[in-house]
Amino acid sequence: MRHSERHRTHRTGWLRAAVLGANDGIVSTASLVLGVAAAGASTRAILVAGVAGLVAGAMSMAAGEYVSVSSQADTERADLARETKELAANPAQEHEELVSIYVQRGLDRPLASSVATQLMAHDALGEHGRDELGISDTLAAKPVQAAFASAGTFATGAALPLLMVLVLPNVTLMWGLASSSLFFLALLGLLAARTGGAPALASVLRVSFWGTLAMGLTAAVGAIFGVTA
Repeated sequence: MRHSERHRTHRTGWLRAAVLGANDGIVSTASLVLGVAAAGASTRAILVAGVAGLVAGAMSMAAGEYVSVSSQADTERADLARETKELAANPAQEHEELVSIYVQRGLDRPLASSVATQLMAHDALGEHGRDELGISDTLAAKPVQAAFASAGTFATGAALPLLMVLVLPNVTLMWGLASSSLFFLALLGLLAARTGGAPALASVLRVSFWGTLAMGLTAAVGAIFGVTA
């Protein structure tokens, strides 16, 4: 009988960037809007600040993800280039490195040596990249993918608090925005957990806690400056 397993490790690259972008979009924009609103600004000023935060945040996320993940990719390429030279200069030593790795994982030495020989004959650099350096196609750095995922999800997340500013009356803006943003964050945590196959409750509590803290502190700053202005 064929047994089919559903693994989600291949999603970690874009899922991390997407969750980071959406979470940051909701938290930073909601916090910014709450801070400006707490200072007594008009609805127009609140929207202008929110839209500016959306654009700046999306571009910042894209640039930050691209630069940071590109640095990771550069390191991976440098390590693979170094490994290529070592394979050409001393293949016996590189073979022994793989044997030692497989022995540590539980194979006896004769079997480990046979496995290392066959795998190196098939793709020596690929095997050393995976087993010695921890670099694989699934987890390899993808700067462009990470940049687009973070920017797109940041903008989507940031648009939610701005939409609430448009539909909520001024009297209930502060509490309505805070509660709706927490709902969006909890929904994001649930979606991320389901997509990655992780426990939902821990994910929901994590994003809700930090979102509440960020919005509360920013609103307090806005209220302080609004009163003293």
